[in-house]
This record gives sequence, structure tokens and C-alpha cells, in this order.
Amino acid sequence: MPKQVDHRGRREVIARALWRVVEQRGVAHLTMRVVAQEAGMSLGQLQHYFASRTAMLSFAMDFASEQTSVRVHQGLEKLGDRPHPRDVLRLTLAEMLPLHADARATSRMSAAYVLEALHDEAVHEQARRGLVQGRALIERLVRQAVADGHIAPDRDPATETNLLLALTGLTPLIELDVIRPRDALAAIDLHLDRLFTGKDRSA
Repeated sequence: MPKQVDHRGRREVIARALWRVVEQRGVAHLTMRVVAQEAGMSLGQLQHYFASRTAMLSFAMDFASEQTSVRVHQGLEKLGDRPHPRDVLRLTLAEMLPLHADARATSRMSAAYVLEALHDEAVHEQARRGLVQGRALIERLVRQAVADGHIAPDRDPATETNLLLALTGLTPLIELDVIRPRDALAAIDLHLDRLFTGKDRSA
């Protein structure tokens, strides 16, 4: 029997190696050869899965987004069957910040991807689509919270979504030790307390 190769698994190994390169050395060292070395394979083996640096980077970014979604889903399961929308938003925003090892790796990966997107039209479009989808998810949560009476009806969901996502801009302050992770969470909590009406959170 021919040996079965888990192609998806190999791509994920490469993606995680790419994350480590970005996290430990920076985007300036992000070459296919360096990633291959980090993944413990030859350049030729890596090129079997990714024909170009852009293809490799795009997959690594998609995989990073998937892993963030997995962490959010796992967090939601811990919140119970009917989590309060404030708790859902807090969990989602917190997972976008570099508050633990996995989130830090995906956060730095995202930063590298944005830099790449500024100079590559194909990457730009893919990155834009991902951000549009992520923003739409947050806005749906906000709109539902307004509809359910958790947020005052005079609040504009689009503007409130933008303000919530602006909190993820705390990332460089955390990364460069300007503020502590708990300071970022305190800012998120204060903003959410101001956004929600203060009704019974078990409702």
C-alpha cells in the first residue's frame, strides 16, 4: 500500500513554522528557505505544498484565522447555552489581542500579513475580505444585542462596531510593554460596561 500523506497536516506544520519565524525573527526573515528550515524540511519539500511565498503566507493567515475561531468557539462553550452578548463580545475581542502564546502568534502573523497586503494586490484583496467578514460578525452581534434590548436603541451598530474593533489597536501597546494585558482587558470591560444598558446579564 502506498504511504498516505496528510497534505493538510503538512501545510499546517509549515504554517506554524511560518508563525514562529514571524514571532521570533520578524517579517524581514520570512523567506521560503527559512520557513522550510524551521519546519524541518527541505526547500523542495516546502515548494511541493506552496509554489510561492505569497501562497504560503496566505494559507498561514487563513489558518491563523481558523485557530482564532476555534479558540473563540471553545470559549463560548464554556459560557453555556445562552451566553450574554457582552460576554461573547469580550471573549471575541480578547482573542484578537496577544494575551497568551497562541493569540500572540496569530496576532503577529496578522500584523505581518497586513504589511504584505500593502504592497501585494492579491494579498490585499484576501486580507480585506477577511477583515470585512470579521467586522460583519461583530456588527451582527451588536445589532442583535440592540434588538434584544441589551444595548440602547439609539446606539448606531456600525459606529459601535468600529469602536469595539478599535480596542484591538491596543495590540502594539501590549507587544511593546507600554501597557499590561490586564490594562487592555480593563479598557475592554469599561467600554462594554458603557455600551450595555446594565440590565441583568442573566436575562
